[in-house]
Amino acid sequence: MLLRAQNTKTKVVMDTPQLSSEDQYKLDDLYQRLVEKSHTFLGYPTNANLHNEELARFLNLTINNVGDPYIKSNYGVNTLDFECEVLEFFADLLKIGKEDYWGYATNGGTEGNMYGLYLAREKYSNGILYFSKETHYSIHKIANLLNMETRIIQTVPSGEMDYEDLQNKLISERPALFNLNAGTTMKGAICDIPKLERILKERGIKDVYIHCDAALFGIMLPYMDGAPQINFTAPIDSISISGHKFLGAPMPCGIVLCKKASVDVVRRHIEYIGSHDCTISGSRDGFSVLVLWMSIKKYGHSGIKKMVEHCLEMTQYAICKLTENGHTAWANPYSNTVVIDKPSDALIKKWQLATEGSIAHLVLMPHVQKPIIDQFVKELGLTELSKAV
Repeated sequence: MLLRAQNTKTKVVMDTPQLSSEDQYKLDDLYQRLVEKSHTFLGYPTNANLHNEELARFLNLTINNVGDPYIKSNYGVNTLDFECEVLEFFADLLKIGKEDYWGYATNGGTEGNMYGLYLAREKYSNGILYFSKETHYSIHKIANLLNMETRIIQTVPSGEMDYEDLQNKLISERPALFNLNAGTTMKGAICDIPKLERILKERGIKDVYIHCDAALFGIMLPYMDGAPQINFTAPIDSISISGHKFLGAPMPCGIVLCKKASVDVVRRHIEYIGSHDCTISGSRDGFSVLVLWMSIKKYGHSGIKKMVEHCLEMTQYAICKLTENGHTAWANPYSNTVVIDKPSDALIKKWQLATEGSIAHLVLMPHVQKPIIDQFVKELGLTELSKAV
């Protein structure tokens, strides 16, 4: 640190640190490796088509969205007003009135799921959490952390909850808490909320909390004609959506929305920050908020709808190309997840495929184009041919 006297005042001038040439080389090598990996990215629901150059200048600011996004805190280097705009966009998409919801920007789907189930537990401390065996692994972890009693429901071949098994496992005398899936992890299956409503009514269960894990499909379904209504017109209490999945972001992020009345139970005033905080993380990434805000503003409803239509077109294209070449391939309705037989380890590694037992899947995200699918199908055929030989 250098101290320089100037007009009888002391001015502090910080030396700018520099990387060594060796470390700079490592960084450059990492960048090239990640760029190459991005060209063969088919197995996970992340949009690799990113354009965030306008936001580079914000990386040198200590942006921290601490506390309730609707209450200004003492920490002024924040993007809370932009966060509220993002939340308003999703609230409108999910059909809940301005006076009826609360939410915040999360660091991804797991935090959003945890928040929804945290509210469920606080509302019904003696409730039982029900979720299907093909639910995202984060729900098992969250249930353990929150010390919630659980019942795991079997699934049918499509990946959807087996409602007959649910009927057999429901405990009528206890509040029923649910994590429902708007797209299961491996097969993209969507829970049937009207069917669940009928079951609960038949069993006479009135104390119910429904959280919906809509990490990927939460933003896609509203733009599909005839798709299931996974929004607050259904008896849903909270919904979690990932931001880095469909819209795309350079870091995991997302939002959680819930009915405002559910949040009052956990609301606390924190003198240290001069605000309320009913979030899980407290300090939150304010930069990812800008990424989501910019995507929403750039694309708008018409642009997002085109992206959804592209994903569905590529899904059908992938199924056709695979089946034409003798491979098993299928997708659930309103899903961009194509289930295939588990290929070789080499292909799994190259194309970064998620696997479970004897299956793998392709997720046709906005960055996927026909040449990528063609190349994968070609390599899959060559691999199976070499096995036969």
